Amino acid sequence: MFFIEAKRIIVVILGSLLMAISLNFFLINANVYASGFAGAAQLVSSVLTDQLNITVGTGVLLLLFNIPVFILGWFKVGKGFTIYSIVSVAFITVFLEILPLTSLSDDIMLNAVFGGVLGGVGVGISLKLGASTGGMDIVAMILSRMQDKPIGIFFLILNGILIVFAGILYEPENALYTMVALYVTTSVIDMIHTRHEKVTAMIITRQPDELQQAIHKQMVRGITILPAKGAYSKEDKSMLYVVITRYELYDLERIINETDPQAFTNIVQTVGIFGFFRREGEKLV
Repeated sequence: MFFIEAKRIIVVILGSLLMAISLNFFLINANVYASGFAGAAQLVSSVLTDQLNITVGTGVLLLLFNIPVFILGWFKVGKGFTIYSIVSVAFITVFLEILPLTSLSDDIMLNAVFGGVLGGVGVGISLKLGASTGGMDIVAMILSRMQDKPIGIFFLILNGILIVFAGILYEPENALYTMVALYVTTSVIDMIHTRHEKVTAMIITRQPDELQQAIHKQMVRGITILPAKGAYSKEDKSMLYVVITRYELYDLERIINETDPQAFTNIVQTVGIFGFFRREGEKLV
């Protein structure tokens, strides 16, 4: 258990470092904006510097923006997810202040692409281990649960607002390059993690009751248990069938490994569902 949590923290810190490198080495000086609260912090920092001659670091603004969101996420999303998101944002802030603000290239397209790739890798590996870079991830998750709509819609709306303001306050060309960076970031996240908001897990196990109890101890998700038999061994087993969100995938993998390391699990994309899927404020009956 300790090793798993230590690995999780190390990966989250690595993701934070990559995000900071993406911002300080590629995006900030090129006036190309990252996705989510990092991009919002960039934009506000630029406005304060250019319009009011007030210098406030992007990392400091990112931390300030996230404080109320973390409080909301603690109660609405989950304590574990929020704690690791706090760790992620804290280290992004530290790395943004420590790393020099420089430009490795004067080509705005190269800055947009490489900044988008590094940012996508940083976010992707954090999401893969059940954390986030804070801010917009948490806001989008809360809005998705309240409205029962895909998280991607809210990412698109929130990032769209960022792009519009970037185009109004600065050159429209910079807004277009921001769109390139956001597209690259999203594509990389999809490759590392999963592009689907919901996935279906089919778990073949010899310990269905223990595994069901372990899953329900940490997740409020319906589980269907079906009889199964090994074609070669003829051994009687059970299959647990459960639909989860992509943010719960890491926790499910950990639960399975701790409860029944011999279980076989198949994860498949879920394009859509009909019927009951728990939303905010609802309980299983």
